[in-house]
Amino acid sequence: MQRKCSFAHLVCALGLMMLMIGVDTQAQIAFVSDRDGHSWEIYVMDADGQNPRRLTNSPETEWGPSWSPDGKRIVFALEWGEENWESDIYMMDADGGNLRKLTKNPGGDNYPAWSPDGERIAYSSNEINNWWVENIYVMDANGRNSQKLTDTGSDYSPAWSPDGERIVFMSYRDENSEIYVMDADGGNPQNLSNHPAEDWSPSWSPDGERIAFSSDRDGPKDGPHEIYVMDNDGGNPQRLTNHPDRDFLPSWSPDSERIVFVSNRARSFDIYVVDADGGNLQNLTNMMFGNDSAPAWFRPTLGVAPAAVAPTGKKLTIWGQIKRVDQ
Repeated sequence: MQRKCSFAHLVCALGLMMLMIGVDTQAQIAFVSDRDGHSWEIYVMDADGQNPRRLTNSPETEWGPSWSPDGKRIVFALEWGEENWESDIYMMDADGGNLRKLTKNPGGDNYPAWSPDGERIAYSSNEINNWWVENIYVMDANGRNSQKLTDTGSDYSPAWSPDGERIVFMSYRDENSEIYVMDADGGNPQNLSNHPAEDWSPSWSPDGERIAFSSDRDGPKDGPHEIYVMDNDGGNPQRLTNHPDRDFLPSWSPDSERIVFVSNRARSFDIYVVDADGGNLQNLTNMMFGNDSAPAWFRPTLGVAPAAVAPTGKKLTIWGQIKRVDQ
């Protein structure tokens, strides 16, 4: 006799399956902070700002974490030169273990961004003794097969489209910072922002529809930056925040409904979150001492078993140097 499965049975079976494969449905935000009296270290916290855990423990600095699509690894820039901003791209497991170096550049490699398929990492790289000359590169996720995508000497901060076909980035090729997009092989570059103000730090929404960025376009030049969103073709720009201090470095939630960003509107640089329409602003970190910056959002999905995150006491010794926080 054929048996029918009730909805309750399906829910129970699904819950058991999630437990078996180790899926953690709690969203995570990686970020950097000097809250423990160190230079910038990498931390993770829950999406509501609770349960912060430090993953690195260094006398110097790490910057710009980016999650692998499966949530098992994090890439970041590790800076080690006091005068020339030397830095390389490193990778570690999501619990802070298994550190490995991906690039070996006598200049500086920064702003790593993991491709949606997990196969490649985009980043920007500069020349030794001249960190203003910077271009976009892409390499395999193991650090091999590096390829130069731009050659203007003024391109930074790449971010992938959700389909992996395009890369958005910021560029000073037009004498002020603009948001550009290009094909993933470096072809067909286009200026999306086309504005005389400074537009920085683009982030592509997971649904592919919009790009968040920071800009001073509605205030005095070099004035306070606000968080904006625009359509993926550059149309329909909208300001989400309005504050006399600086709001920058946006990162989208996995459902494209919220944006996490950095602001110094309180006592120090803190991490905030706002709805994608500009409502429901919340301070997630609210530090009395120290600064938090460079947030990157990740949420595990059904069928993907994320790595367990280290408890607060777990540390990893690595080396780096201070990172500029104004871009």
